[in-house]
Amino acid sequence: MCLVKARLFWQHFPMRFLVFLAFATPAFADGPMTAAEFEAYTAGKTLTFGAAGNPAYGVEQYQPNRRVVWSFLEGDCSNGVWYESKGNICFRYDFDPEPKCWKFYDDPEGLRAVFMNRPDMSVLYEAQDSGEPLICPGPDLGV
Repeated sequence: MCLVKARLFWQHFPMRFLVFLAFATPAFADGPMTAAEFEAYTAGKTLTFGAAGNPAYGVEQYQPNRRVVWSFLEGDCSNGVWYESKGNICFRYDFDPEPKCWKFYDDPEGLRAVFMNRPDMSVLYEAQDSGEPLICPGPDLGV
């Protein structure tokens, strides 16, 4: 009796299980983006970054020659550059000489970046194109 029930279960289980897996697991890219793929993806864009489930963290504008402008959303901006190093995309900014390295993935939901400087504290970010240029008024402007 148990053998008959088991056979009936397995006759229907594999297809249902595969359909469940197809919808239940996130569809991530096969591997991290290369520098060429990252450059093609970001060229001329202004991306807003935020941690999963949290509001926006910062905005980065990608300019020619691998130059970037970063803002922590406080209005102050910092110039920087990005480059490839050991399979990572690394950024160096005027405010901090220590490179910040990431692995970027082109997922169906958008760009995903995983912080590589401290593997035990990897932070997952999502990025979306704001479609707007970055506005940098500077720290001492205004009335």
